[in-house]
Amino acid sequence: MEEENNNNNNISYLSQQEAKEIDEALMGPLGFSVDQLMELAGLSVAASIAEVYKPPDYGRVLVLCGPGNNGGDGLVAARHLYHFGYKVTVHYPKRTPKPLYAGLVTQLESLGIPFLVLEDLLVDMAEDFDILVDAIFGFSFQGPPRHPFNDLIQRVHICTRDVFQGPLKYPVIVSIDIPSGWDVEEGNVNEMGIRPDMLVSLTAPKLCAKTFHGHHFLGGRFVPPSIAEKYNLRLPPYPGTSMCVRIGKPPKINISALRENYVSPAFLEDQVEADPFDQFRKWFDEAMAAGLKEPNAMALSTTGRSGKPSSRMVLLKGVDNDGFVWYTNYTSQKGRELSENAYAGLLFHWDRLNRQVRVEGPVEKVPELESEQYFHSRPRGSQIGALASPQSSIVPGRDYLHHQYKELEKKYPEGQLIPKPETWGGYRLKPEKFEFWQGQPSRLHDRLADILSYGKTRVDSCSAGSMNIISSIIVVKFIHLWYVADLNLNSETVMDAGEN
Repeated sequence: MEEENNNNNNISYLSQQEAKEIDEALMGPLGFSVDQLMELAGLSVAASIAEVYKPPDYGRVLVLCGPGNNGGDGLVAARHLYHFGYKVTVHYPKRTPKPLYAGLVTQLESLGIPFLVLEDLLVDMAEDFDILVDAIFGFSFQGPPRHPFNDLIQRVHICTRDVFQGPLKYPVIVSIDIPSGWDVEEGNVNEMGIRPDMLVSLTAPKLCAKTFHGHHFLGGRFVPPSIAEKYNLRLPPYPGTSMCVRIGKPPKINISALRENYVSPAFLEDQVEADPFDQFRKWFDEAMAAGLKEPNAMALSTTGRSGKPSSRMVLLKGVDNDGFVWYTNYTSQKGRELSENAYAGLLFHWDRLNRQVRVEGPVEKVPELESEQYFHSRPRGSQIGALASPQSSIVPGRDYLHHQYKELEKKYPEGQLIPKPETWGGYRLKPEKFEFWQGQPSRLHDRLADILSYGKTRVDSCSAGSMNIISSIIVVKFIHLWYVADLNLNSETVMDAGEN
């Protein structure tokens, strides 16, 4: 057994023999059964996955199960992942003819979890899955993998971040205890084993884990003190009631390599609503239907006399043909800048739909009566908070704000009208320009821009060619980017391929 220094103090790493001895002790004199250990291990794996890869972005999971206990851990993990909200599929090519494993299969089938045969698996598994769980071989496996697992390991290897060449984002790979194809002690010696993004070690990490670089978690919160003392195990403490604990720091990320290859339906001119307000409402309704968190969140950008831009997130509280409405403190930085330059930009970003909408135009305060009515429709706590917080001002500390809040609660007991601060109210942006953006593969994004001269809105299309003069708009295609010179308040279609 070896130890290594990291931020979890000295962590023990087990040899293959030590791992076997601990397993035998757990299932012998210490009274654990295989199904108990398997249940705890599978739950640990599912909990580790949920710590890093959330269902909204990584919802489709394929669990690849081998014939032994590692495969059983995978079957249990599949059940828990289903209950965590993931869409789970299982590939279990060589089923173990034992009641324990048959029962695990029956449990998954009762949940409607599909089992795929080898012929159903596409060579490019990225098309159907966001996460591949490697539960093929554990620490007791020795020798070269045979059919069908040798082929399966190669298919997963193709999906590895360093190897994957498909048009979609590569699926993340999670290995249980030992990445399949690795030597338990030496690691990925022939470089043909699975190279996971996450490793979930069970009981204690094995020696091969010292060469792993990625999200490393420890699971299997069942090691009794007698085992820890006998093998001098040094393991990180589990936080709270968690079934997993991170080992070491999260992997360093190359920011320049972060990118998504968007896949979306085409957004064409003939699909656009004639009125850009109607197009915005259509997309906003679709963002609501998709269950996005706060689809009314928008970045508000302003500039004052200095010309220095500032941005912050605010919440849209109304939209109609008169414009977009939000509420704030008039003495805040954005309020001061709008008093100096009453022009702003809004940006809505709906990540899961690969969409964003930009809106630009002059800004005016909403009528006082409208601000008053909205203020009194807010929750009581939000009304008191508006009185207690001198927005964008320096205060002595959080305790000061809490004290002000408590004093105002006493001053305005339940049932008493809370006065709207004179410095608090709404703004309305009257759009002069809309831009609708839909992400597409290879950065060939769809961008449709509508420029309004109130009373007239048109969407003009430009052919893929050299220069076109459309109405009063010059559209020039230069290399991979459409440059648009606006000579009048009309509309244009822009297709851009240059943004990263």
